[in-house]
Amino acid sequence: MVEYFREPFDPEEIAVLSRFFTNTDRPVFALINLPEVVKGALFARYSRTHKSVRRLFLDEFVADPETGIGHIAAGLGDDDPLVNLRRAEQLYDRVFFEYGDDSVAQLGGAHLAVEQASNLLTKVLEWGRLAAYLEQSTRYIYYDEPLGGRYRYHLPAEVDQSDLRAEYVDYMEDLFGVYSRLVADLTDHFRRRFPFQEGDSKMVYNATIRAKACDTARGLLPAATLSNVGMYATGQAYEMCLIRMQAHALGEVRAYAEMMLEELRKVIPSFLRRVDLPDRGVRWSDYLAATAAGLQSIADGLPDVPAPRPRVTLVDWDPEAESKLAAAALYAVSELPDDQLLEVTRRMTDAERAQVISALVGDRGNRRHKPGRAMERSYYRFDVLCDYGAFRDLQRHRMMTVEWQRLTTQHGYDLPDEVGEVGGEQVWREAMAQAADLAERIGGRLGADVAQYVVPFAFNIRFVMEMNARQAFHLIELRTQPAGHASYRRVCLDLHAAIRDVAGHRAIADAMSYVDDSGVEWERLEAERRAERRRVGAG
Repeated sequence: MVEYFREPFDPEEIAVLSRFFTNTDRPVFALINLPEVVKGALFARYSRTHKSVRRLFLDEFVADPETGIGHIAAGLGDDDPLVNLRRAEQLYDRVFFEYGDDSVAQLGGAHLAVEQASNLLTKVLEWGRLAAYLEQSTRYIYYDEPLGGRYRYHLPAEVDQSDLRAEYVDYMEDLFGVYSRLVADLTDHFRRRFPFQEGDSKMVYNATIRAKACDTARGLLPAATLSNVGMYATGQAYEMCLIRMQAHALGEVRAYAEMMLEELRKVIPSFLRRVDLPDRGVRWSDYLAATAAGLQSIADGLPDVPAPRPRVTLVDWDPEAESKLAAAALYAVSELPDDQLLEVTRRMTDAERAQVISALVGDRGNRRHKPGRAMERSYYRFDVLCDYGAFRDLQRHRMMTVEWQRLTTQHGYDLPDEVGEVGGEQVWREAMAQAADLAERIGGRLGADVAQYVVPFAFNIRFVMEMNARQAFHLIELRTQPAGHASYRRVCLDLHAAIRDVAGHRAIADAMSYVDDSGVEWERLEAERRAERRRVGAG
């Protein structure tokens, strides 16, 4: 059983919440009886608030006449709010079993809140491609406030039941204490360096300073740091997610799978019948666990000292990418078969192929104007080594192939210059040394998977990203914008340089016209100003 904080609500609050959430006392729950736009708005607030969804709902949504929640609640009466949903499920049952088609499970979905999840668990939740996720952000929230008597970190059952518990808790309390002092020092430091300017609102100014301080200090946060995740997925996507979670090595992941299944069965039970059946979902989970164990046994015999590498290495690419892209671009507007078109473009000069690719890309008005599917004809595979904080942002691009190794202290760590400017370098290094020592001992006693919880975000993680050129457009242009964190901006600029210089695909690289390599000190300033203008425009 996973340990979690039970958020207190008074009887009146429980009466309201029970009409719109499948429970009022657990960290996993589904949203019911709410308009889709309200569900989306609730989850949209997740990234910038300490509050849980239920507390946010009570504080900001219930009394707002624009949401219509008061009217909905009045119309529900005192009946069980799940009655109508259960009746609808009876219809789904008949359809599902009559047709016996898994695609039926793609037609119904649910909004699910998963709260008090470690950052290791959030990455497991966000593995699936065909779902929507919104996660609490380390950029907009100070993690300096306790939750239920201690700082916001997960105490894994594996540690809780061992004689390392007291040491783990002491380490976490000390680490969050260092983070709290450092983020306060950085906030004051940035206020002195960037005084308030007339013309900006206090909201813009405070948000810019907070983001800068949080971005700089986040390397101290451990992977055990708690987060909230809002999910929307179809029944089929949830089924696959839960089957994977049942096979996971960490007890936290398996415990949350049980809670998720219980709550989802209150709203879309027909789509999740197979998850815990011994001859269906359980057998599938056992298969996943067995293959993981088999690969691990082979990996244990491999050399464990990697050769030094740069931050980004392009390890595989298509030498004929530009010929293939040109052929793919012409396919839909010609009458030639694919292989003949490829022969035509192979005979073209570099300038002629560049002209075709330029026509495919067209005159883009902004970075959201993406070239068509012909740009998917080529691929790039990168091996990346960067801090875990940056990885968390890059991993969100799930349409490409992303595979990562365990988080460890073996690959070094990042130390922002600004930490030294406020005299924090020594405590930062001491915190990293403590993490390495404790991670090694937990790993030796409880396994490498459990040891990940104590590793701070500043430590580097190795992962691979494989993407086609169209995905590269989206990832590189988005993640090099000035508002982005400096860590992942550096990674994506390296990706772009590798496509241009290592693969030699200059026509493709040059077409990424919204890659931004400009230096910027106050990353969120212009973005917050734009947000302010939108707020003013909306009244």
